[in-house]
Amino acid sequence: MDKKWQTHLTDAQKHVCVDGGTEYPFTGEYNDFFESGDYYCVCCNALLFKSEDKFQSGCGWPAFSFSEKESIRYLRDSSHGMERIEVRCKQCDAHLGHVFNDGPPPTGTRYCINSVCLDFKAK
Repeated sequence: MDKKWQTHLTDAQKHVCVDGGTEYPFTGEYNDFFESGDYYCVCCNALLFKSEDKFQSGCGWPAFSFSEKESIRYLRDSSHGMERIEVRCKQCDAHLGHVFNDGPPPTGTRYCINSVCLDFKAK
């Protein structure tokens, strides 16, 4: 991964985006945040999610039912004794979180994303 973009990140952002960590549940800035706007990758400014696709899942992290087309890369994650699908920014490869199949209709998808990975821009 190209390291140039990492210079502007906080330690918490580096822990999640670069090292593949996670923030504690219910602590992220955007967990209970429902303003109108768009969510961008904090590392490279790629558009990832829109506020109209955000929902309250109760999981402790911001949850989205859709991602922007071609913005996400999917990887198998078998860490911590679980089988999950990790999601990364397709543009810069930053770790964002995971995707699950327990979201609302019509997709049934729940993108569970760390707040520190996101930069919100109001409409």
